[in-house]
Amino acid sequence: QVQLVESGGGLVQPGGSLRLSCAASGSIFSTYAMGWYRQGPGKQRELVARITSGGRTDYADSVKGRFTISRDNAKKTAYLQMNSLKPEDTAVYYCKADRYGVPYWGQGTQVTVSS
Repeated sequence: QVQLVESGGGLVQPGGSLRLSCAASGSIFSTYAMGWYRQGPGKQRELVARITSGGRTDYADSVKGRFTISRDNAKKTAYLQMNSLKPEDTAVYYCKADRYGVPYWGQGTQVTVSS
């Protein structure tokens, strides 16, 4: 099993930036694919970005060119750098670890983009 803890959320103005972190423990981090998901008020949870154990990345069309996912296996941490934030990015952001199709979720961190 793996335990995940997200941090870095908060209130930011439109056009601003935030960096989310996901710290993992309890298993071998380097073997897991990692992902960031979000769920806005009254909406379904959606994929934002993911990165495989080999470093391949994928992004939702709505965040391409603005968000960057990365990982540091030595620190057992995944990151989501968010630039040019928009009000529609407001959501609870969740970290996900996956190996062999078995998912593990963090508790989430709130991101609010507002003037």
